[in-house]
Amino acid sequence: MQSLRTITTAIAVVLCSSILAQSLHEVRVFAHRGGRYEQDENTLQAFKNSYAKGYSGFETDVRMTKDGVLVISHDSKLDRTNTTSGVIEEMTAAELRKVVSKKGNPLLFLDDFLDFLKDKPNLYVEFEMKTTEHDLYPDERMKEYADKLYKAVQSIHPENASLWFTSFDYRTLRYMMQKYPQGNYMAISSKPLDDATIDMALALGVNTLACTIHGTSRDAVRKAHKKGLTISLWPGSCIEDTVLGFYLEADRLCTDVPEAVKTFLDTRAPWLQAKY
Repeated sequence: MQSLRTITTAIAVVLCSSILAQSLHEVRVFAHRGGRYEQDENTLQAFKNSYAKGYSGFETDVRMTKDGVLVISHDSKLDRTNTTSGVIEEMTAAELRKVVSKKGNPLLFLDDFLDFLKDKPNLYVEFEMKTTEHDLYPDERMKEYADKLYKAVQSIHPENASLWFTSFDYRTLRYMMQKYPQGNYMAISSKPLDDATIDMALALGVNTLACTIHGTSRDAVRKAHKKGLTISLWPGSCIEDTVLGFYLEADRLCTDVPEAVKTFLDTRAPWLQAKY
């Protein structure tokens, strides 16, 4: 299995190098949830460790407690990553401050994450708005969440930072884009990039779209570029996914294994213009 993976990676690298003369541009590679396969995902330790390895690009997930405090967590339920059960949106901030991950880290609150970011230069950060569960985020609560998130993120001013609000919930994106048109917004789709997802992004009014890497073609990426869209591809479960993303000519690539990807690109494919 390992030898097959090595061969696959080598072939992918050759494919990447073959298109360099035609199209070579810098690609932002960023740590998904701080690097969820290498780190204790979405914890302050994860982001600190990935930053120490050379990353200034991150993705994270934001939810809101019962009493209106913003916290970092991909799941609404605590069970998968923590030693405690419960639903974040049904618990108070005080209750959640007692939560510890299975690897011993406290639940990360947005204010603490922003405090970590505020003096870091050249950041690229995606704040994914986890409001797709409409029973947890009916319209008025969604608006409260969006207002609080926007104001909190805009309260920090890291040097040369690119801070993004992203979501699968186009309801929240529409609200944010209408109320805060000066923000940076990205729509996320669980489908590959194709005519339908391109049309969806254009109808929504975003200029940045994240689609699944598997099933996306280079022709589709080029078509999206001609339509004025910036393309991010996910997931980045392994090094091969990242190499494939370069071949597809994506603009941004998330990775769950940021340290492994950086080591590989720096040593095995230094000609690829990756920005971390």
